[in-house]
Amino acid sequence: MQRFLGAAAVMAGLVAGGAAAQDATEGQALYEEFCAACHGIEGTGEGPMSAVLMVSPTDLTALSAQNGGEFPLSRVVRRIDGRDPLVAHGSPMPVYGDFFEGEDTSLKTASGQPIMTSVPVADLVAYLETLQDQ
Repeated sequence: MQRFLGAAAVMAGLVAGGAAAQDATEGQALYEEFCAACHGIEGTGEGPMSAVLMVSPTDLTALSAQNGGEFPLSRVVRRIDGRDPLVAHGSPMPVYGDFFEGEDTSLKTASGQPIMTSVPVADLVAYLETLQDQ
């Protein structure tokens, strides 16, 4: 029984460590540096570069609304880090995975399945979740 409790404490520590990895304040700084030029400071897709782009930037404040009220965590992570498959002529959004390399962390999806990503991507995703219109 004591061995089980010890293992449970270790697992709880790991889960808590993964949750602590998400820092929306750090994510906001990354967003302002890498994303705001296209998506706008408020995330609505109306950044200063949006007028010259062939494909309009996504309104990042509506990600949950467009996904049945649930933040599409896996899709957002994969789009940012480049795991999302690209179409033959590229993608509407550049792949920024190399900019956000760092220590890996695990995020828990709505289905309960973990998705691995870097801490900077986890921070950015935490910030994007705060932008969602409810």
